[in-house]
Parts: sequence; structure tokens; C-alpha cells
Amino acid sequence: MSLTQEFDTIAAISTPLGEGAISIVRLSGTDALIIADRIFRGKTLKNVASHTINYGHIFENDTLIDEVMVSVMRAPKTFTREDIVEINTHGGIAVTQEILQVLLRNGARLAEPGEFTKRAFLNGRMDLAQAESVMDLIRAKTDKAANIAVKQLDGSLSHLINSIRREILEALAQVEVNIDYPEYDDVETMTSQMLVEKTAHFEQLLRGLLATSRRGKILREGLKTAIIGRPNVGKSSLLNQLLREEKAIVTDIAGTTRDSITEFANIGGVPLELIDTAGIRETDDVVEAIGVERSKKALSEADLVLLVLNASEQLTKNDEELLELSANTNRIILLNKTDLSEKIEIDKLPVDFIRISALKNENLDAVEQRINSIFFAGEIEAADGNVLSNARHVALVEKALSALTEANNSLYQGLPVDLVQVDITRCWQLLGEITGEAAPDELITQLFSQFCLGK
Repeated sequence: MSLTQEFDTIAAISTPLGEGAISIVRLSGTDALIIADRIFRGKTLKNVASHTINYGHIFENDTLIDEVMVSVMRAPKTFTREDIVEINTHGGIAVTQEILQVLLRNGARLAEPGEFTKRAFLNGRMDLAQAESVMDLIRAKTDKAANIAVKQLDGSLSHLINSIRREILEALAQVEVNIDYPEYDDVETMTSQMLVEKTAHFEQLLRGLLATSRRGKILREGLKTAIIGRPNVGKSSLLNQLLREEKAIVTDIAGTTRDSITEFANIGGVPLELIDTAGIRETDDVVEAIGVERSKKALSEADLVLLVLNASEQLTKNDEELLELSANTNRIILLNKTDLSEKIEIDKLPVDFIRISALKNENLDAVEQRINSIFFAGEIEAADGNVLSNARHVALVEKALSALTEANNSLYQGLPVDLVQVDITRCWQLLGEITGEAAPDELITQLFSQFCLGK
């Protein structure tokens, strides 16, 4: 895939629909400059230098559509390795759509979702893991998730996978040489001993990579975090402080929150999917009772539980039930309202609680540090992009590891080396699906269909 392939010319809006300062309509393909010249009045675009931006107007016949700036980028030094034209128009919905329609009427085809990035992949601009990191970067909810995506876009994960695959291929080639050109009578024994050492080494590499998947998944998808407690302990105030905006209604009336509220927050670089639940208590109110049931469900499904207790009151039966209910979860106990006189019985609590005041935003940084400690052993920085954050990559590495395990079992059982080769080759092929070297066409089509239109 090192040579640029020829495709028809595609067009799409590459900025979100809506009002803004500018919108960008992108063209890519062999006829990108020809089609753009048909509707652009200014310089002749096919004659301008590459990677320049040019002032002019968009016309259809004699009808002026907009005043624009047009960027021209010639192959192969472009995102798709094709000629690319980007029309920077005023950011209105109507004018942007009209320019796209004019391009389509003049010979372009509407791009499919992710087709620009797919062409970059097919033309050898990037491999499949790098292409997927484009969407990871777009969808990143925190700076740390974005940093991992940028490093993977630069090829760090791909380099590691390719390095492991080269080692596996060298081992397979050595086995073939030993079998095809034996110099000793005990070549089978020598080859088996070599494979035992090699497969153990490959297993260690893959297990080390797989160990990063938990951290990667959290940084990519976030922690589902349930804020629980009985009514009026300050759950909604805590949510608002973590979000740094007034999302939840806060009153002194118990039961104000009657249903779950879900919002994302960036806490020290970790995306938290915060669920402010209804206060858990016995109630005769039908609507509130539904909210309580949903709160209990959120508690059971959460990756992290923030149990809020009122430090200015003694423990109630509801508090004790929640302490027991959340005992086997990843739980952080928060003693709220520490700005008031403390009355809660400390001796009845586990020792790992944190005192906070959601009203006055006091000591919430300690919550951030505790989350870091629970899920990242105090370290959430990624030194490089060698972190498995993509579910597809994790599944493939797990299958590759399973294939190595089968190979090891076969070796210990004394099975012929050529049978062991089958499992090792399977491992090599599975890792190739991560970068696209061995990915079927159907998989590639399905993956790019998940991208946004215009990317």
C-alpha cells in the first residue's frame, strides 16, 4: 500500500454544522483542482503553488454564493496523499451546504463517513491503528486521553506491534530453516527448545502491553461514577463543584433530585461519567421510588462510587445501609458539610474517608488524588503511546496471547514443531489486524463507517 491509488473526487463539510466564524468544505481526489476551478473566481487554482491559501469568490454560473479563502494542497504531501482543496467559507449552515451542493453538481461525489481517513490508510499515509487514533483524538475527553491518541497517531503503538511481529516472523523463519535444512539429528529437539524460549518472550511482551489496557480504557471511555447518599447530604452540590457549573438543582428540600443526572467531568486528566443519583431512602412517593431504584442500579454498575455522608449529623439507618451496600465497590467515602460542626460518629466509619465541603469547594483535590491512587497506583501519565485504549486492539492482543498459550501447551506435550507453528503464525496474523497488515476488507469498511462525515 505504498503507492497512491486513484479514486474519484470526494467532497464533504469538515466542520460541525451550525453557526460559526468559518466552515470548511473539503475536496480530495484527482479532479479536486479542476472541480474547484469551475466554481472559484480568483486565481486559477491549478496554477497556484501547493500549500497556499487564495482569496476569491464562489459562483455557480453568474450567481455569487460567498466570499472565500481556498487552500490548495497537492499530492502526495497531504492527509490523503491526493490533491486536496479546502474552501473556507463563512460559517453559516445555508451557505456551507450550498457550496457543497455546487461541488457535487460539478463532478464531486459526497464522501462516505471516514472516507478521507480511509483514503489516507489505503494510500499508505497511515496504518489502521493510526487511523483509529484519529477518531480517538476527536473523541478524547481529557488532555491525557488526547496525548495518548496523538502519540498513537504518530505511530508509537504501531511501531511496537510491528516490532513484535518482526520477532515472531524471524522465529518462524528460523524454524523453517531448521526443518528444511537439518544439520543435526536432534534438530527437532533444538527447534522445540528455541521455540519455548521465544514464545515465553513473546508472551511477556504481550502481557505487558495488555496490562496497560485498564488504564487506556479509563482514559478513553471514562469511569462510570455514581454519587450516592441519602437525601440532602450534598450530592448535587458535589456534582456542580466537580463540573464547575450549576447543572443540578440544589435546595434544602430532601428529595429534590428525583432521577439520575449524568455529566462528564475532567478530574486530573481522568474523564468521570458522573451520575448524580436520587437520594436513597424509603419513600411512598411513586416517582421518587423509581429514582431510588435507578440509584441502586447505578451503584451496582459503577466503576467508582462516591458515597456522600453528612458530617454535621449523626449516622442514620440509611447511611449504615449505604455503607454496607457499597462495601465491595471501588468506593470513596466523603464526609460533606465540614464547614458545619461535626457530629458524625467517626468510630463507626472505615478509616479511609475524606472530609470535604462541597458548598465551599474545600478539599476536593484530595478526591482527585484518591481516584488517581485507586485506578492508576498514583501514576496516570503515559510516557508514550504504547497504551491499549481501543477495545478492538485489546481483543486482538488477548486472542494473540491465547494462541501463544496454545503453542506453549503443544510444545510441553511434545507435539511436532510444524503443528506448533500454526498457533504462532495465528498470533502473528492477529497482531497484523491491529495495524491493518492482515485485516480483512470487511473489517476495514466497518471501522471507517464509524468515523464522522468529512474526516
